[in-house]
Amino acid sequence: MAMSSGNESGSPMSEINVTPLVDVMLVLLIIFMITAPLMSHRITVKLPTANPHQTDTPPLTEPVDLAVKDDGSMYINDSSNPITEVELKSVFLTLAQKSPQPELQIRAAKDTEFKVVRKILADAKDSGMVHVGFMTTGKE
Repeated sequence: MAMSSGNESGSPMSEINVTPLVDVMLVLLIIFMITAPLMSHRITVKLPTANPHQTDTPPLTEPVDLAVKDDGSMYINDSSNPITEVELKSVFLTLAQKSPQPELQIRAAKDTEFKVVRKILADAKDSGMVHVGFMTTGKE
């Protein structure tokens, strides 16, 4: 490697040593010359086309609506009498056995504690419910 501490008079060297720069540039040129032909190889992929006028197929079964109030009381399909946790587990077991399985739509109040919703989700999963969704309202 060429190095110089200055000229004979002791002043700093005013020339730039370009030898290492040329070495690096030649190595990069060789790398690009080797890799450039490889990048022109293309793979054709058939992408699906979307039809914006196609509507989703309606669900085969009616979804089950579970309303949860902020005090923790639960109502299935807008019934007037609340349902207990034991009754809810038995409903989940019967719904899980149906083919095709209906979707469980949970509609919880804004101030409902998360542990209540978490318990409902755990019970639904333990009973074999696969399709669970959350219902929300629009912007307030």
